[in-house]
Amino acid sequence: MAEREYVQGTLDGLLVGADAETPLDLSLRDTTFVVVDLETTGGAPDGGGITEIGAVKVRGGEELGVLATLVNPGEPIPPFITVLTGITQAMVLPAPPIEVVLPSFLEFLRDAVLVAHNAPYDVGFLKAACARHGYSWPDPRVLDTAALARRVLTRDEVPNRKLGTLASYFRVRRQPTHRALDDAQATVEVLHALIGRLGGHRVTTLGEAIDFARAVAPTQRRKRHLADGLPRVPGVYIFRAADDRPLYVGTSGDVATRVRSYFTAGEKRARISEMLAAAERVEVVECAHPLEAEVRELRLIAAHAPPYNRRSKYPERVVWLKLTTEAYPRLSVVRSIGPEDDAYLGPFASRRTAELAAAGVHDAIPLRQCTHRLSTRTTTPACALAELGRCAAPCEHRISVAEYAHTATAAFRTATAEDPQRLVDALLARIDALAAERRYEDAAVVRGRLAAVLRATLRMQRLSGLTRIAELSAARRRTDGGWELAVVRHGRLAAAATAPPGVHPRPVLDLARATAETVLPGHGPVPNASAEETERILSWLERPETRLVEISTPWSSPARGAARFRDLLGKAEAASSAQLSTERLRSK
Repeated sequence: MAEREYVQGTLDGLLVGADAETPLDLSLRDTTFVVVDLETTGGAPDGGGITEIGAVKVRGGEELGVLATLVNPGEPIPPFITVLTGITQAMVLPAPPIEVVLPSFLEFLRDAVLVAHNAPYDVGFLKAACARHGYSWPDPRVLDTAALARRVLTRDEVPNRKLGTLASYFRVRRQPTHRALDDAQATVEVLHALIGRLGGHRVTTLGEAIDFARAVAPTQRRKRHLADGLPRVPGVYIFRAADDRPLYVGTSGDVATRVRSYFTAGEKRARISEMLAAAERVEVVECAHPLEAEVRELRLIAAHAPPYNRRSKYPERVVWLKLTTEAYPRLSVVRSIGPEDDAYLGPFASRRTAELAAAGVHDAIPLRQCTHRLSTRTTTPACALAELGRCAAPCEHRISVAEYAHTATAAFRTATAEDPQRLVDALLARIDALAAERRYEDAAVVRGRLAAVLRATLRMQRLSGLTRIAELSAARRRTDGGWELAVVRHGRLAAAATAPPGVHPRPVLDLARATAETVLPGHGPVPNASAEETERILSWLERPETRLVEISTPWSSPARGAARFRDLLGKAEAASSAQLSTERLRSK
């Protein structure tokens, strides 16, 4: 079995474990710590080299357990290490190897916060050993006493932050001796002394201690009180300025934890630092469940356009690609569609993407590309496209209105509303022809157009399938046994509720329906909400655990619609991404 690659971590990456279960708001008094020290043969972590492990489990100042053992490193111990630690080759020969020790150590560490002095070194050896011998590293939360000391103690108090220096300064009973258990026990006492000093900095919880150990900007530290007292519920949070202007809107399943993260060293975005400097308070809109929170966030961003939000600020700026209403229709990029428009594609986020899709349509079907309004009585001189055979020249009446409608207009209507097969076949054939001529760059351009057409068609057909439904009720089981409930009307979230564990969801859903927002039918795939809101609802409804409770009309999609080309779209997008990466490399 191939060994998994190990990469040495930094302190910043170790301080908050990705898979840790210990809650950050747990008080330091109630937190279980496993204080660890290793003795090694020196060098870089490579999965071996550990000669001794010492670990002490403590909580609330009380010692709960001790683990200590010599380890056979599987390699010679350098003489200077023997002089430093007193550990000889003869001492470790009968000792178990690290792969035998690891299961006991990992069990000892379970559900605890790992503490070490200069944690990246010790954690680096342990992670490398786990990777080398096939054990899963539990990724616990990590607290580094050296980092804490750098934040708590000044140079006037201690000249450096070595364990021996700190042990002498705090006058601990167990002095470090370069033996794992002695050093771990000394680190325990240093940890307790540092925790005592943290109280003067208003640091009382595990999360606050971890953040304090990191390099937090002065603005973050000064504005940290804005996160005090916020609820741990799904919702939307709004950072407001002194004049009450919304500066930034965000959402989370746990508002308190998310807002606190803005005041940690992990938050390094320059624009967020600027926002925090201007913020004076945080307002919270509590929501029934995360879906409602996501939808409310989108609506608030669209309503207020907060200066520090980048996405979803101007949903009204979408554009559409529609057929004009004239004898010889053409494609036109417009800002909105009305009841008189019956053939269109969109919405597109920008004019550029709409024009890319239009180019794909023009490659596939003979729609005219000129912008003149053509008459059925008088002719207009043909353009170069007619001479090149890329236009049927309706301007010169070379094609009748009925024939043009059959070969061009009807093909666009069918492709966007039902089956895009004709467009796909024509574009694939053009790509093959260009590739056969070794015109690979031209083929890549057509591939991009194909992806734009398929992406827009698939999106519109998904949106239309939901917005045609007058009312849909759905429920999703929560991990605590309760239910998330949603009422959707014409693609808009009309009501949201939560049935707590032990409460039957039917009465709660009935009440939500009775008090839900009235939503009238409209024209197009997004008549009553932004496309992004309807897509968030779709994602929630399409989860395997979501159950449809009631629906006013069948939820359907075209049997031969764009969804069946999803794999083709994925391949086209992947190829375009690979080409873009190659071009960027060439430009460097």
